[in-house]
Amino acid sequence: MENNLTHGTDEQMNKLIVITGTTACGKSDLAVELAERFGAEVVSADSRQVFRGLDLGSGKITAEEMRGVRHHLLDVAEPGDYFSLSDFQSLAYEAIDDIFKRGGKAFLVGGTGLYINAVVDGYNLHESRPDHILRRETEEKSLEELIEILKEKDPGALERVDIKNKRRVERAVEKALCGRTGENPSIPRYESLVLGVTYDRETVYERIGVRLDRRLEQGMIDEVRSLRESGVSDEFLYKLGLEYRYILMYLRGEFPDYEAFRNKLFMEIRHLAKEQMTWFRKRSDIHWLDMSADPVEEASRLIADFCD
Repeated sequence: MENNLTHGTDEQMNKLIVITGTTACGKSDLAVELAERFGAEVVSADSRQVFRGLDLGSGKITAEEMRGVRHHLLDVAEPGDYFSLSDFQSLAYEAIDDIFKRGGKAFLVGGTGLYINAVVDGYNLHESRPDHILRRETEEKSLEELIEILKEKDPGALERVDIKNKRRVERAVEKALCGRTGENPSIPRYESLVLGVTYDRETVYERIGVRLDRRLEQGMIDEVRSLRESGVSDEFLYKLGLEYRYILMYLRGEFPDYEAFRNKLFMEIRHLAKEQMTWFRKRSDIHWLDMSADPVEEASRLIADFCD
């Protein structure tokens, strides 16, 4: 997929509303309520919700919870498919541009920071299909070995990539070994208002625990079991992240009991929330809503002023 970046700096840009923030803090519910008020449509920015069948584990909004608000970029790929950042950006641009073309308002909503940045900042992406042999060789190397390769091939990538995230480092090494070094300049396609949703740390942890137990009761383990039985590989499930990774490990008998599994998963999701806040703090343009007051009214005022 190619990105059509034709918007010049002198052209008036369409206005995009972005709702992002930490896990389990109610981004989807807030977005639906605001979308109802403003007649908007939602474009999901979640790296797992693009896949069909990944519902409970990804926290995907249900048809009932949408309350008639149209949502885009849910269930656009099959589990196991290669789906890149460039694929997401292209589909997001397509959906957002179509909403604007029809005279509507677009809300970009989700917690995958890289997806948010790719659209808001207008990353200039030129991704090609993966070289599976090179990918396998890269994945077999240790994080330390990968960092050494970047130091030699593309040292600037060490400033752009989270070097604690092995998967991100692997992809940077792949690009470097293919000669795609350096950083392409970003070209924002829209004027964006970025709204942030989070709570104090203890409240976030409490909400994570409540949501995790609810999703487990609703059948999150059975969802992963069914995905495996339908032919989805363990390798793919493991790379999807926390819920799918640890449920997979539980199903393979890698925990002594259910309680040990649940507690480990809870602690890892808590850690994810901390990492998300670290990621989002890098954006100085996020307006963090006061969730202890009336975030709907606050957000409504900000959106109305922005779109005026």
